[in-house]
Amino acid sequence: MFILRSVQPTDLSHLFKLSNIMTFINLPPDEELISSKIDSSMRSFKHPSSDLSKNYYIFVLEDYETGEILGVSMIHAQHGTENEPHFYLTVGQEAKFSQTINTGFVHGTLKLGLDTNGPTEIGGLILNPDFRGHKEKLGKQLSFVRFLYMANNPNRFKPMIHSELMPPLDRHGNSPLWEAVGRRFLNMNYHEADVLSRNNKEFILSLFPSENIYQTLLPMEARESIGKVGKETEPVKKMLEGIGFKYTYEVDPFDGGPHYRCPLKEIQPIKERITGTLVSNKPFEQENARDVLLSVEKPEHDFFALRTWVQVHGDGQLTLDPKLASELNLKFPQKVTAIPFH
Repeated sequence: MFILRSVQPTDLSHLFKLSNIMTFINLPPDEELISSKIDSSMRSFKHPSSDLSKNYYIFVLEDYETGEILGVSMIHAQHGTENEPHFYLTVGQEAKFSQTINTGFVHGTLKLGLDTNGPTEIGGLILNPDFRGHKEKLGKQLSFVRFLYMANNPNRFKPMIHSELMPPLDRHGNSPLWEAVGRRFLNMNYHEADVLSRNNKEFILSLFPSENIYQTLLPMEARESIGKVGKETEPVKKMLEGIGFKYTYEVDPFDGGPHYRCPLKEIQPIKERITGTLVSNKPFEQENARDVLLSVEKPEHDFFALRTWVQVHGDGQLTLDPKLASELNLKFPQKVTAIPFH
């Protein structure tokens, strides 16, 4: 059985191990930084700040039998403030026409923009490669658990939800767009700039071109990467589009990865959320049950959820497999929230 829950201090060694299996900016192989992220997440779950930009939520996927942490996902309640703006490149067009030679062109353009009152961002989804393609769809569980938490706590987040997807990179892990534009203006490699931008974004506004960048002048490889996603990110793109997210025609200024957004209230799993009272005095019939992500109360965790089957009764009451309830030592009755998992 796999469970999804809020991160806790005892997860540090597991997350450090995971960070050494896969290198991600959101989970660096640095125990001190990971510990700081865990502390920040715990504060957010327990006592969220009125300044949403300070609230980070980290969810972990745990093998309930072994206690091994197999993956994480994250929510940043506000991405983009006066001190740390959200930067992007708007993908547009500009028409040029000469009457003298009766010739015209439509040029693709990129223009730097920023947002100082940004949306909530979902990101930081990392799954141990050994568990990709698992029959329990563990990557999807890690993704959807964030929507389950937002369905439970909509007031902790901005009305708009934002996601940034990874573009295709070359065989050395470099971005074609960065090599064509960013490196020429910032004089550093893609990964150095990405790391620096996590703590200081001033250099972007100071050094990046402020007027239109004409795609016509870029190498073909760079042009073809703008707004596209890498092969491994295709399933994420398809999933987001399937639940209501749309491409904003804005991309990451470093790598050209596309930005997707959807109003919180319009995200399909949140629109279809199920609320009710979990009880033990009514029957559970598998054939009449629904496949869901279910959040339940566990005193030792600020948030606890799992993928399971629940039967929704007509009176606002829900039941699940009694054996599972016993294994998790669940208390009855209790208020619960679920979102469809299909």
